[in-house]
Amino acid sequence: MGKTFVAAPVTITVPATSANLGPGFDSLGLALDLRDTLVGEVLPAGLEVEVSGAGSEAVPRDESHLVVRSMRAAFEVLGEQPPGLRLSCRNVIPHARGLGSSSAAIVGGIVLARALVADGVARLDDDAAFRLAAEIEGHPDNVAPAMYGGFTISGHEADAFYSVPSPVAAGIGAVVFVPPTGVETKVARGLLPATVPHADAAADAGRTALLVAALACRPDQLLRATRDYLHQDYRRPAMPESLALVDALRADGVPAVVSGAGPTVLALVDGGDARALLARTPQGWTCHALDIDPTGARVEE
Repeated sequence: MGKTFVAAPVTITVPATSANLGPGFDSLGLALDLRDTLVGEVLPAGLEVEVSGAGSEAVPRDESHLVVRSMRAAFEVLGEQPPGLRLSCRNVIPHARGLGSSSAAIVGGIVLARALVADGVARLDDDAAFRLAAEIEGHPDNVAPAMYGGFTISGHEADAFYSVPSPVAAGIGAVVFVPPTGVETKVARGLLPATVPHADAAADAGRTALLVAALACRPDQLLRATRDYLHQDYRRPAMPESLALVDALRADGVPAVVSGAGPTVLALVDGGDARALLARTPQGWTCHALDIDPTGARVEE
């Protein structure tokens, strides 16, 4: 393939993410140790797309595939379009469940394209890759932890996206309860009001600040810190079972929230609390006890 592109196939993995985390609407994001695997290879011509696992029955196998579109955007920034491309996706992140499957596809595609260009990292560093991913996704709260790993605080200001990492205390993990059917983000967002009471906005700002501190060093404050005033109750009509589970868990002192736009429910746990929560999984749902993923998207050797 010449010196521009890497000749051998490249494998990358990218984590699931959970955004909002209760009060941190469109700003907070957490990377979870549940990873999709993408394998890319430059070919002399054509496009080949293989998909297995979560969502494989519904996603396209052509240029409209979100990973392919994201790869093309990265190649465009790099000034290099390969003559042909083979992509294999092994998906484990559930689709339309509020666990960042689309952000994983976008970030994964950008990082994979960058890795297929011989000097790609020098020409498109992590911060530039994050900004490109946020432009494609439209908001940064899921793509930031998918790119950087860990816990991130992100936003958009003066036509620029930003993300700042924040620490997570050792021992904090997550349990995710995944229902059998999904809810599209567009539907969930459509239920939100145009305005909210000033008191609710102020309360939510305080809880968001407290959540940053709780994750860093005060896990005893996680229940109070995950109380949301802005979005979860408005979305109840689209996911009543999810909000019922959140209510039940919180009534028992478990810091539970809707993950992203839902309908997955995420519970934050400290130390060895995860095993006891697995018994709370509703019939027909699946449950995963997950570590916080510190690394984000990465090339696998």
